[in-house]
Amino acid sequence: MSKKVDFNKSIQGLSLADLQARLEEDKLRLKKLEFAHAISPLENPMSIRSLRKDIARVQTAVKQKQAEA
Repeated sequence: MSKKVDFNKSIQGLSLADLQARLEEDKLRLKKLEFAHAISPLENPMSIRSLRKDIARVQTAVKQKQAEA
């Protein structure tokens, strides 16, 4: 649970442009992880799930910032 709280605190201070850049980076990392997992199983396949959740949290923060503006 603390990872979620720490992650939310770290993205709250970012601007909209920074959030969108982070979103694109995370999506690219997810594609690479999924590709690597398709070739040979990852040591920790749960990392894919946690990255997907992080992407969803960033997307939520982006939508909140857009609603404020």
